[in-house]
Amino acid sequence: MKYDIKDIKLAKKGALRIEWARNNMPVLKLIFERFKKERPLKNLKIACCLHVTTETAALMEALKAGGATVALCASNPLSTQDDVAASLAAHLGILVFSVKGEDTKRYYRHIESALAMKPEITMDDGADLVSTIHRRSQTLHGNIIGGTEETTTGVIRLKALAKEGKLRYPIIAVNDAQTKHLFDNRYGTGQSTIDGIIRATNKLLAGATVVVCGYGWCGRGVAMRAKGMGAKVIVSEVDPLRALEATMDGYRVMPINEAARQGEVFVTVTGDTHIIRGRHFVSMKDGAIIANAGHFNVELDIPALEKLSRGKKRIRDFVDEYILKDGRKIYLLGEGRLINLASAEGHPAQVMDMSFANQALSAEYLAKMHRTLGRKVYGVPEAIDKNIARLKLKSMGIKIDTLTKEQRNYLSSWELGT
Repeated sequence: MKYDIKDIKLAKKGALRIEWARNNMPVLKLIFERFKKERPLKNLKIACCLHVTTETAALMEALKAGGATVALCASNPLSTQDDVAASLAAHLGILVFSVKGEDTKRYYRHIESALAMKPEITMDDGADLVSTIHRRSQTLHGNIIGGTEETTTGVIRLKALAKEGKLRYPIIAVNDAQTKHLFDNRYGTGQSTIDGIIRATNKLLAGATVVVCGYGWCGRGVAMRAKGMGAKVIVSEVDPLRALEATMDGYRVMPINEAARQGEVFVTVTGDTHIIRGRHFVSMKDGAIIANAGHFNVELDIPALEKLSRGKKRIRDFVDEYILKDGRKIYLLGEGRLINLASAEGHPAQVMDMSFANQALSAEYLAKMHRTLGRKVYGVPEAIDKNIARLKLKSMGIKIDTLTKEQRNYLSSWELGT
């Protein structure tokens, strides 16, 4: 099967939107042009479990230009842009298995379809692809030379696998590259999460109390953008250093038990499970809006919300109204899945330019260096990270200084001082 998508007739619309994204991804364009000449991925099969968006399409083009055969499935049931999937299948010949709104059974069937090509490299966003491989017989991973992982959640899962000595091949943690998490997580998640909430609800954030659960790079971005929209921001955290940083950044910090009584909009972005639970729903104000920007919807205890409710209805696209037994209403956005992709378009192309440049160059690195790597989770090589930053600055017309010989010597010497 070459593809399983919603409608191949959407391809023309998808192609135009991909073109728009491509025009805003100058670093990946440079990589595409080099890959087309050098073909560093020639004859390699790459299975990708990523959000099927316009920006992902630009990455697929670069991988194919590098000589790879590529299969793509979604990394979240609600993150697919159906017109993009159609364009990839119709115009680029990518093996695409992805439909927005697919149920769990179809979601995992699509992962199996992508793995049917017997890939040499895996490219993951949340580690569902790698987890599927590791749950199956060892025959599937036999020819895999390495993989990449895009998200904080996925890196946590894979490091746990490596710690137990069960990781079967090397993984490069693309998420940990500075040109990824400092920009994609903060500016990408920050903007696209707020965009998703507003598109789903059309609510005014100015003057509203927004509770951000988690103050990692993604949480920082969400809090920053909510504050910029005029919201009063509360942060809940378990890490004392992050809580202190949030306080210094001007936010009120308190446990979620207290924040639940004060908030009007809640956003979870922790990478952990059951951050907002039954007892929190019980104490929320009438009309509270709940959204998740973490990779999996387990951040919200949705079964507990179901038990507390006497009724539920879809009141707007991506907005489910839960009526509690006392008559109060709570609104869950995007079924608790990634709201920035469920009801919006995900991160802007300008930040995904760096994230997907990391993906493409990490795949090239694996193709060249896999024989030297053990079964561990590795960071993106610093040379790749800095090169992407240089290319991004160049594309923006920004120049920076370089150290003189004297300055380099000073920084490497212990003898020079007062």
